[in-house]
Amino acid sequence: MTQWFTELVGSQGHVTVAQECARATVVFFWGLLLVRVGGRRIFGRWGAIDIVVAIVVGSNLSRAITGNAPFIGTLLATALMIAIHWVLAHLAARYKRLTFITEGNPVHLISRGVPCKRMLQRNGVSANDINEALRQNGIARIEDVGDMTLEPNGKINVSPRPKASSA
Repeated sequence: MTQWFTELVGSQGHVTVAQECARATVVFFWGLLLVRVGGRRIFGRWGAIDIVVAIVVGSNLSRAITGNAPFIGTLLATALMIAIHWVLAHLAARYKRLTFITEGNPVHLISRGVPCKRMLQRNGVSANDINEALRQNGIARIEDVGDMTLEPNGKINVSPRPKASSA
């Protein structure tokens, strides 16, 4: 690393307040660049892979700011994480098995007004969660649900039960 750069950002474990601010500025724009290059999906869906990348990237970048890790190496490791995420996301879009591994599958919680208690318990979906989803979708009773699905990103989707036609 050149002398001027070391003076600007400091060295591992020895950073001044000004150097930490310089690091924060570099990390901010580096992170922005990586998210833009990584694509809109990177933190948009919050599937399992997105959450892992967000935690690791956040941890890496915070260590780069505070000087608890080598600055350039940490920035490069973060770029590698974004690249891995990008590759896996694009492969998952093509291969169903990889989609299951990286994102999971939706889970049916209620079908035609009948709750699947085993799936509700298995996925930790409480009565409060169900009631919130019903209210958000303007449905008064569980019996009026056509289908309630827990999506891989944790969102609960609700479709109303079709109205019986009067003849």
